[in-house]
Amino acid sequence: MERYTGAFEEAVDGARQQERHYQLLSALQSLVKELPSSFQQRLSYTTLSDLALALLDGTVFEIVQGLLEIQHLTEKSLYNQRLRLQNEHRVLRQALRQKHQEAQQACRPHNLPVLQAAQQRELEAVEHRIREEQRAMDQKIVLELDRKELTLQMNLLELIRKLQQRGCQVGKTAL
Repeated sequence: MERYTGAFEEAVDGARQQERHYQLLSALQSLVKELPSSFQQRLSYTTLSDLALALLDGTVFEIVQGLLEIQHLTEKSLYNQRLRLQNEHRVLRQALRQKHQEAQQACRPHNLPVLQAAQQRELEAVEHRIREEQRAMDQKIVLELDRKELTLQMNLLELIRKLQQRGCQVGKTAL
């Protein structure tokens, strides 16, 4: 009797897994329809079915969630770096304005035009440096995000490939 119960449970599990596979495959097919036609043509039914099989146990979803959390932390860190740089620039501008005001107050009136011209050149040089630092920071952020995104995609593809191979091996041993 226990043998029949075990066989029945295996059949129910198999049916559940088949239904889940069908749901995942349907969802993937719907998502593929949203892609440009050139990509749709590259994703055959077999490829989508294999991908759905690889997604069955939920491990991929957990790993994707973990990778997304890492990416969000990276984005937050980069954002905070950018804010720190902007704050440093704000403090630098304030200090420069204060320095210029003090110099102008201590300056003799006939030297004021010369001082103001020198201060204008200094201000322009500082603003140029600030723009360059901000541009360099923005480039660094974009490159880091691109690198993280590509790494995420490569890791996901490798994981799916391994799961797919494991699924194919399990399928062969079942035969």
